[in-house]
Amino acid sequence: MTAPLVLSLKALSKRFGSVIANDAVSLDLHRGEVLALLGENGAGKTTLMNMLFGHYMPDSGGIDLYDAAGNAHPLTLGHPQAALAAGIGMVHQHFALAENLTALDNIALGSEPLLSLRRDRARTRAKVESIMQRSGLTAPLDTPVGRLSVGERQRVEILKALYRDARILVLDEPTAVLTPQEADSLFHSIGAMTRDGLSVIFISHKLREVLAFSHRIAVLRHGVKVGEMATAEADDRAIARMMVGADTPTTPREPMQPGAPVLHLDKVTLTGTSARDRLQDVTLTVHAHEVLGIAGVSGNGQSALAGVISGLRAPDRGTISVAGTPIAHPDPRAMIRAGIGRIPEDRHHDGIVGAMSVAENMVIERLDEPGIQTNGLLNREAIAENARTLSKSYDVRGPGIDAAARLLSGGNIQKLILARVFEQDPNLILANQPTRGLDMGAAAEVGRRLLEARKRGAGVLLISEDLDEILSLADRIMVIHDGHLTEVTTRDREQIGLAMTGEPA
Repeated sequence: MTAPLVLSLKALSKRFGSVIANDAVSLDLHRGEVLALLGENGAGKTTLMNMLFGHYMPDSGGIDLYDAAGNAHPLTLGHPQAALAAGIGMVHQHFALAENLTALDNIALGSEPLLSLRRDRARTRAKVESIMQRSGLTAPLDTPVGRLSVGERQRVEILKALYRDARILVLDEPTAVLTPQEADSLFHSIGAMTRDGLSVIFISHKLREVLAFSHRIAVLRHGVKVGEMATAEADDRAIARMMVGADTPTTPREPMQPGAPVLHLDKVTLTGTSARDRLQDVTLTVHAHEVLGIAGVSGNGQSALAGVISGLRAPDRGTISVAGTPIAHPDPRAMIRAGIGRIPEDRHHDGIVGAMSVAENMVIERLDEPGIQTNGLLNREAIAENARTLSKSYDVRGPGIDAAARLLSGGNIQKLILARVFEQDPNLILANQPTRGLDMGAAAEVGRRLLEARKRGAGVLLISEDLDEILSLADRIMVIHDGHLTEVTTRDREQIGLAMTGEPA
């Protein structure tokens, strides 16, 4: 790379108790470069970026910033304001926007002096419009953020950083909830900004984007930087080997003849105050030996659909049948007894009882089984043995089976849930965002387990915002938009992406 340096992380280390999150990590970034930062869950990517932005204070090491003349200036560590003043902007995966304020107000929020009596709105608007023209990022400035699409909110977050004159931009999973078209548009805009001198670090699990839009790749493993490579010299297998030390196994989806219906929704309607909580005359059927994929932009009714199938939401109209039997009064207990296994979207809130132990969470849906309890008394040894067996089979790592489940990492909580669901051999698996936030190795294992369940005879309803995941696992694809469900016959990414925005596929 011949472009001048703009940033140098020097042997940064961070420890949380006995856990070493980063171990003497050094990393350089050049002017106009897009650097992809990759690694498994828990590899230390977010911790490293949080030290750069001042959220965390390193235990050792330093950070240098370089001016146009090439002179190094140490960054004051542990102070986000110092990072902002130095031109470092960070856009987190979960947006931090005030939904009742306009896009323009959100972009300018926090940038005026505290003693300022009024904002020069004309000057603010002129600066934002100039940034939009140069970058290609556009947003309706006078519309409240609560009424914007997910893609528009993402652009507001980035414009907010650019408004503060960021010359280094950190993006954490920037396309996690975007359609393929929105993701491509975002990266084309980023490309325009890098040609203007902006430097970008982005964290992503989507290798297609990494290979298409980055210049260089750096990989962390267990808190240590294990290597770098030019993107032009990289491919999926090379990245996987660097991330996990071996090739990531893939499980092909074998053609199978669909069996009998295991789930049928007939004209199910759920009223709600927003598209997120609304379903409109939804009809679908999932068969045994089948994966039905539901694609859609976040907030278009996926949560409502999963809530109805889980028994957490009662439909206002329509019927639900499981294995040909109508469920008269759907509730979570009835759906579990009907043979539905649930992998919830929010693993912390809906997937576990955080204060209960790992072992207890693994049997929480099987407490009435013989062997788990007798005459109302729990068999603690049987519960512990079950947990030891499943922890080994599903590689659940953590402080132990007797520790509170909330102490597990997000990836290990997901493995706990998978163990609980798959070992019950359900008729239907509701997999709602099953690989969100998981690294490529863990995500591949989830896909393998789902296809294995399909082969055994289960039906799988896969709700995912990751279109690559839908395309690789699903036998049939339906698109959800504004509470409506539509089946698509194409497997073309662009056509499905259009359908996700409400256009006909």
